[in-house]
Amino acid sequence: MRDARVGSRGGPGAGESVATVLVAAAANFGVALAKAVAGVLSGSSAMLAEAGHSVADTITEVLLLLALTRSNKPADEDHPLGYGPERYIWALLASVATFVGGGVFALYDGIHALTAGEKPGNPLVAYVVLAVSFVLEGLSLRTGLKQVTGRARYFRVPILRYLRHTPDTAVKAVVLEDSAALAGLVLAALGLLGGQLTGSGVWDGIASILIGLLLVLVAAVLGRANAELLVGRALPAPLRDAVRRELMSVQQIESVLELTTLVQGPGEILIAAKVDFRGVSTSDEIEWASEEAEARLRALIPAVRRVYLDPTPPRHGD
Repeated sequence: MRDARVGSRGGPGAGESVATVLVAAAANFGVALAKAVAGVLSGSSAMLAEAGHSVADTITEVLLLLALTRSNKPADEDHPLGYGPERYIWALLASVATFVGGGVFALYDGIHALTAGEKPGNPLVAYVVLAVSFVLEGLSLRTGLKQVTGRARYFRVPILRYLRHTPDTAVKAVVLEDSAALAGLVLAALGLLGGQLTGSGVWDGIASILIGLLLVLVAAVLGRANAELLVGRALPAPLRDAVRRELMSVQQIESVLELTTLVQGPGEILIAAKVDFRGVSTSDEIEWASEEAEARLRALIPAVRRVYLDPTPPRHGD
């Protein structure tokens, strides 16, 4: 059985992911403080919802940094396949923080504003904070999109497809949360404007509820992505077919009886296969064929770190 261990720890773009998360964390922390002050001074429910949103995002970034650090620990005797999947545990907790700390708080505050019938205060400070926050969140999103664009170009896939399938859920979280943050800022501004024009706090409450629903949606998408990777996700079907073809292109391989692929993390893919070698193959030929298969798979998918080939006779009837 062959075992190939290649590539750097953390996979391609690991350093970029840490930088992206750090930028997002710094931006969210400063924005959270400013929004909280503006929310108290203006009496805006939407601003307080946005403050809760930014606090949740800050907690999320801290958890994502912990995920990146923990998952980059080298393999050891007790964990021979490494710690890559641990990032998805912390990333899943981060999505829970977004749901509870941001979404639920915003929904509660918006419903409270509608039922209490509060009058809007002076929105000037809130407008200034929203404008500054928009710039900071935009810069954070730009950093995340720059990394996503580079990785999508590297893999030669559209950006949206890369975001949907990437196992780097830390960067995926930054991009989705910053996008939601920008949308939330627009909603908060519209809520303030509606209250200013009508003198009613209803618009502010509606904006807060919409922000909450937006955060719940983002949390659900991120939670599902991390849960799927924790359970164990195979390579997409086209890549699995390509792996099978690459194995079959090795002269000494008669057929691939069973193929298993597993995404363990960004830049960490495991491939295991039960392979029927040709009957005339000697032990030396099988060894060289295994080396060739390993090299071909690594060339096909640079993120492959481990390759296990199990010489297996064909099943009865195959």
